Amino acid sequence: MTKLISNNKKVYHDFFVIETYEAGIVLTGTEIKSLRLGNCSISGSLCKIFNMEVFVYGMNISHYEKGNIFNVDSMRSRKLLLHKSEIKKLYGTLQEKGYTLIPIKVYFKDGLVKLEIALCKGKKNYDKREDLKKKNIKRNLERNFKGSSIKV
Repeated sequence: MTKLISNNKKVYHDFFVIETYEAGIVLTGTEIKSLRLGNCSISGSLCKIFNMEVFVYGMNISHYEKGNIFNVDSMRSRKLLLHKSEIKKLYGTLQEKGYTLIPIKVYFKDGLVKLEIALCKGKKNYDKREDLKKKNIKRNLERNFKGSSIKV
């Protein structure tokens, strides 16, 4: 059973999502308690590979209000747990121009915090306009055929 904590919908508008991976995160106790309350934001965050280890930067987990001296910096970099073969594959792909790793969502899965990261390639403005056109056309068709039995 999964419980969604935070979501980054803007990724699908700004990037082509090539492939997704599920990674665990190394966290402290007060960060887990803060996540259980839903205090997390991944907008504007990204992942980088350093010494064949993957880290997430810019992920904000707010301070746990009862955590006092055990609270850590809310914007610190956090290590992600992936298989060595996945890291090697990602490292090779990231060496090519235009690819980046971006977090898509944070969720609980069987009591553990997981981060879904995506290998993405940036969209140009004309690609974004094409997506908006397709979305508007689909919305208009659904609106016109709402009462009829025709499915779009």
